[in-house]
Amino acid sequence: FQDIFDAFFCGEGGLVDIFGGGSRGPAAGGDIGVSVEIELADVLTGVNREVAFEAVVACDHCHGNGAEPGTPIVTCDDCGGAGQVRQVTRTPFGQMMRTGVCPTCGGSGKIAETPCEVCDGAGRRLQAKTYEVEIPAGIESGQRIRISGAGHEGEPGGRRGDLYVQVSVAENPDFVREGRDLVVVTEIPVTTAMLGAKIAVRTLEGEEEVTVDAGAQHGDDIRLRGRGLPGLNRPGRGDLHVLLKLVTPVSLDAEQRELAERLDASLGPANEPGAARSGLFERVRRAFRHPG
Repeated sequence: FQDIFDAFFCGEGGLVDIFGGGSRGPAAGGDIGVSVEIELADVLTGVNREVAFEAVVACDHCHGNGAEPGTPIVTCDDCGGAGQVRQVTRTPFGQMMRTGVCPTCGGSGKIAETPCEVCDGAGRRLQAKTYEVEIPAGIESGQRIRISGAGHEGEPGGRRGDLYVQVSVAENPDFVREGRDLVVVTEIPVTTAMLGAKIAVRTLEGEEEVTVDAGAQHGDDIRLRGRGLPGLNRPGRGDLHVLLKLVTPVSLDAEQRELAERLDASLGPANEPGAARSGLFERVRRAFRHPG
């Protein structure tokens, strides 16, 4: 049985290389993750932000070769310059050969006769770095930006890792974001809702005048098209929804109370609002259903 196994599986010499005997390339550098916070207004135009992190870089003292400048780099004695070592073990099925990275030279096949004093022969060291990240318009919280080659330095000849920047958009006290659309709640007196008027409302680009029709109801939605946010890599902008929150006056004096009572007595079925309207932001309106 042993002879058949050796001839069929192991070939001449009766050895099995469980790693296939293939060569191993230099290892790539690791990735780095950082986070950055931007304002809602930055989503409208995009913004550049500088991020700080620590990264493994090539040692500038030895230029990445691990040797003290002016000293020789010699062939590794343990692997003979191959960068790999093989170990033969006996098993019930015969001899098996394992191939692995040379622990002495780390797979490079060469070692520094006098290791670099700065990096202790590693050829790399940790360094504080900054990177200016271009954050595109329309980005949403939790999305990541990948910057290829801005991560940790790899082994000599290996590619550098990548930098991943996770973006969070700070909550805005004035606006609620729904994808590309924005919602803003605007308080108006009950009398303004009854009579109608032009009012100023907040947008990301400043105040804008809108018309409140006579008979407006609490939670009504005035839609300003194209005043929302852009989509990521998409043309056009969403809409701004102005939700009306009716405010009831308090501390009425005698004359004001008399006028209110006379108005109340004069109202009839013809003055009742129509059926309740529903729309895209009904769940937002529920929070402002009852006048304050």
